[in-house]
Amino acid sequence: MSRRFPVILLLVVLPLWLAASYGVRYGFMEDARWVGVCVDEASRWECQARSSLGLLIHFKVMGWAALAVSLIAFVIPGRAGWSLAVLALLFGFPALALYNTSLAVFAIVIGALRLVRAPGAVE
Repeated sequence: MSRRFPVILLLVVLPLWLAASYGVRYGFMEDARWVGVCVDEASRWECQARSSLGLLIHFKVMGWAALAVSLIAFVIPGRAGWSLAVLALLFGFPALALYNTSLAVFAIVIGALRLVRAPGAVE
């Protein structure tokens, strides 16, 4: 396995993750069909999941998690910091798609800066 494989994998997975996040937003959270179903049958598991996701969005849990992890990743050296930066991006992209843009933008920028930092940089 080459040294570039994790970067190439990341460049493939992150756009797919962002597309899936927008799919959840427009296909599940904003779709009028689901609104109608959940008004009539609020006890369905899909409606419970939609309600829980709505609470996560309202309290900006994904945005705060992405920001916290990206800040920690920025100060942690080596492979652990790189892995935390990837985790921050994995939290940040859904937060960006699901209405937490003010926090997610900063988390994504900080996480991306951590990913591109030179391995021998002073930390």
